[in-house]
Amino acid sequence: MSGTGTGEEPGARAARARALVLLRIRGRATAVALLPAALAVVLFAAGARGFADGGGWDVARWAVAVCAVVVLLIAGAVALAVVRAKPAVSPTVPLSESAAPDLYRLVRELADRLDVPAPSAIALTPDCDSWLEDRTHPASGGPARRTEAAPVLVIGSPFLWWMRVAELRALLAPVVAGTSASAQPDIAAARRFVRGLDGVVADAAAPARGPVRRALRLPRVFVGRIARILLRSCRGHAAEMERGVAAAASSRAREVDYGLRIVAQEQVGLAYAGWDRLLTRVALPAWRMGRWPSQLDAGVVAALTELSRRDRLAEGYASRLGERPACDLLEEPGAADEAASLLAARLFHGGPAETGPDWSPVDWQQYPDEVVDREWRSEAARLHRVLDAMGVPPAAAVGGVPTLDRVVEHLEAGEAGGEELAAGILAAVAREEAEAEKRARAMAPGALPAPGPDPTAGDDLLALWGPDPLPLFPLQPPRTGTELLADHVAAMVCCAAVDTAGAAPGLDWLDGPALLVDGERRADLGSPVLSLIEDGDAGPLRSWLASVGVRTDKPVRLV
Repeated sequence: MSGTGTGEEPGARAARARALVLLRIRGRATAVALLPAALAVVLFAAGARGFADGGGWDVARWAVAVCAVVVLLIAGAVALAVVRAKPAVSPTVPLSESAAPDLYRLVRELADRLDVPAPSAIALTPDCDSWLEDRTHPASGGPARRTEAAPVLVIGSPFLWWMRVAELRALLAPVVAGTSASAQPDIAAARRFVRGLDGVVADAAAPARGPVRRALRLPRVFVGRIARILLRSCRGHAAEMERGVAAAASSRAREVDYGLRIVAQEQVGLAYAGWDRLLTRVALPAWRMGRWPSQLDAGVVAALTELSRRDRLAEGYASRLGERPACDLLEEPGAADEAASLLAARLFHGGPAETGPDWSPVDWQQYPDEVVDREWRSEAARLHRVLDAMGVPPAAAVGGVPTLDRVVEHLEAGEAGGEELAAGILAAVAREEAEAEKRARAMAPGALPAPGPDPTAGDDLLALWGPDPLPLFPLQPPRTGTELLADHVAAMVCCAAVDTAGAAPGLDWLDGPALLVDGERRADLGSPVLSLIEDGDAGPLRSWLASVGVRTDKPVRLV
C-alpha cells in the first residue's frame, strides 16, 4: 500500500487520498494558528525599517502581538491535548504468545502469505466480530508500546470455539491484510490525528473527578469544543479513508482461501445468532442472580449444536465438529473462556470486575440448581413479599404459608389487583437492582491499566477492566411491570411443580431456564399465565397444573 504507482490498488489509492485530505486539514488548522504571529512579525519588521511609524501603528502592532500570543497559547493547548489524549481502547482479553503460540503462528503465516506486517499482538473480544486496533498512540502505553508499528488483532472469542482452524484462517485473512495500512505513513499519521481529536472530545465530555480536574473544567471544555469542530470536518474523510482501507484489504486477501471465506461468513451469521440467544436467554438470568457463567464460549458450541439439531436450515453444520476447533490453538482454552466470559458480563450487564459474595462464577453443570431454581424461588419470594405488603390474606384453605393458591385467587379476583401487584413488583425489583449496583460500585477497583492481564495469569485472571461506566452494551431494555408479573407468577408455578409434582429445573441452550417434567421440557406455561394476569381467567392455568399434577394448596419452599 505504500506505493504510489499504477500497481497500487484502487482502495489503497482512495484511502491514501483521504488521508492526505485529513493531513491538509491539520495543516490548515496549524496555518490559521500561526497567521496572527506571522502578521505580528510583519508589523514589527515594518516598524523597524520605518515603513509603519506612528502611534496608531504601535497600537496595532501590540494588539496583533497580544492576539498572536493568545492564539498560539490556545493552539499549543489543543496540540498538547491531542498528543496527550488517550484514545478509546476496546475492552479485550489480551493473549500473550506463550498463551497461544499456535494462533500467533497461524496469524504470522497468514501475514507472510499476504505480504503485510504481522499484528503486534492478539486479543479476544466477547463478541462476534474481529478487527485491527491501533494502540500506538503515545498515551496508549509505555515506551515499548509506543514503538510498535503494527496494530493489535482483536478476535471474537465465539469464533475460536465454533469455527474450525481453516475457517478461522479464511475469516481473518481480510482483517490481517489491513495491517498494510498501518505501514503507510500518511494513513498512519491521519489516524493518529483523528484518534487524538476523538480522545480530546471524550475527555472534555467526561465528568471531572478530583479538585485539579474540576479546576481545569472550563479550559478542558473550551479545548474540547475546538477539537469537536476539527473532528466534525474530519469525520467524513476519515470514514471514506477506512472504507478504502477495508476495500484494499479485501482485495489483497481475495486469493487466500476464497472458497473457505464463503463458508466462514456463513458460520459468522450462525455464530452471531447462537451467541445472541446464549447471552439474552441463558447468561442474562444468571447475571441478574449475581452469577456469571464461566464458560460462555463453550456454551456457544452447545447452543449452535442444538440449533443444528432443531433447524433443518442448519443441517450439516454439526458434522463440522469432527474437525479441529480453532480453540485448540490456545494453550489453556478454559482460562481464556473464563476471562472472556467475565468481560462479557461486564460489557453487557455491568457486573463487577472480580468475584465477590454477590458475584461468583457458575459452570454449566451447576446452572439448573444454582441459577434456575434460585431464580424461581427468589422471584416467588418477592411475589409473596409484595402480596404481604399489599395486605393480601393467605389462601382460604391454608393459613400463613406461601402457596400457589394465594397468587391464583388474588389474580382471579379482579384486574385492578393485578395492576397493583405488577407495580409493587416493579418497585421492588428497582430497589434491589439499585442496591446491587451500589454494592458492585463499592467492589469495583479504582483504575486498572489497559489492557487487562494475560488470561493465564492465575490469581490475576479476573482483574480485567474497572473504571469505565458499564454496561457499555445493555442487552435489552428494562422490563415492564406486566412482564415482571408474568415472570414471577411463572416462577411460582415452577416452584410448585418442583415441590409437589416431581418436576426439576433445567437448562435449554437456546431458550434458557426450563421446567423439566418427566425429563421433558414444558414450554407451554406462558400462555396460561398470561390469561390469568391479563384477563383474570385461571381456567387455562388450572388445566395445565392438573396435567402436570401440581398441588396448588401445598406449601412452596422459598429462598
